[in-house]
Amino acid sequence: MDPADSAAGTVPAGRPAGTPLPPGDFGVVLATLRARQGWSVREFARRANVSEGQICNLESGLRNPTPAVAAACDAAFGTGGELVELAGAGRRAARVEDVVEAGPVVAGYERVLWDLKDIGRSTGPRFVTASMKSITHILTDAGPHAVGEQRAEIWLLASRFAEYTGWMAQEAGNPAEALRWTNLAVRWGAQGGDETVAAYALVRKAFIAQHRGDTDAAIGFADRAAGHPAATPVIRAHAARRAAQGHARRGDAVACREALERFSSHAAEVIGHRTPHWGPRVENGNPRLIEASCMLSLRRFELAADLFAAEHRPAAPADSNSQARFAVRQATALAGAGRLDGACQIVEATLPVIKRIDSATVRAELGRFVEQARTRRASTGQLALIEASADLASG
Repeated sequence: MDPADSAAGTVPAGRPAGTPLPPGDFGVVLATLRARQGWSVREFARRANVSEGQICNLESGLRNPTPAVAAACDAAFGTGGELVELAGAGRRAARVEDVVEAGPVVAGYERVLWDLKDIGRSTGPRFVTASMKSITHILTDAGPHAVGEQRAEIWLLASRFAEYTGWMAQEAGNPAEALRWTNLAVRWGAQGGDETVAAYALVRKAFIAQHRGDTDAAIGFADRAAGHPAATPVIRAHAARRAAQGHARRGDAVACREALERFSSHAAEVIGHRTPHWGPRVENGNPRLIEASCMLSLRRFELAADLFAAEHRPAAPADSNSQARFAVRQATALAGAGRLDGACQIVEATLPVIKRIDSATVRAELGRFVEQARTRRASTGQLALIEASADLASG
């Protein structure tokens, strides 16, 4: 394949002059650049005129790039020959016995992890999962060949990648895969000398149980997380939040309120605390939005709608996933309160975001909106919107 032909018909993505390539071997760099552009494997393959199978093999490290394929990828990204140089120099990390100084590996991939999390929060799992798995493979191969504290750092970083890969699996609607990656995160965290991931994994399992409708299991996991000897204030705050939601779905308002108070108490301990932790940043959360969500589950629709109206717009979460989730919850509360006009306006504005991020958890929220909206008298246009929402919610 001629490199010039491979790039025909594509528009190079380009990067600002002087911007370095992300760290990693050819496959990881490729996957990271693709994720940053928001391209699916299919879209990138089309732009580079390379098969989807080749892209997957390159990103996973199963194949080395030929000069022609490297040139095609370079043209698609507009990297000015840097990908060709990277491929030609043979700077792949597959030979883990060559890893002597682990510090740059950890520092580089920590930055990549933050980038991928930002992308995942805004675009959903399909643009980051391949990158996460590829980097995790590199780290777990490198871990046994590092020594001392550096070995622990690599295993701990692999654990963080595995935990987020599990979250992306859940967002993709695969709870079994989410549990598998969560369990790997616990194992690798222990190898890195960090037992807190075992406590946080119970929070993740509570969330998974919640989304499969097993409220008792969700509360049980949340309580175990809160009582885990390695639980930090962050983890206890996350556990209290899950317990509050579980009690709300069970209809126990008193237990829900007690859990919300525990959440606020633990969250207050976190403010200004800069040590590494698991899960979303509690300090970025909004207790009133969490309370509103619980009131919704308790079917106190008017109160929930008022709380969302007071808190959602001025203190909305920063990422697209959370914005969509809370927007749909607000719409569900309005529909439950009989205010279908406002509910449909919110959903209509949010549907394009839901389609883009393709999140199983957000689609589940949308399904709850549909259930409430269908109990109300609706106009022809509203009925069409409700049915479109039902189609999207079903995946």
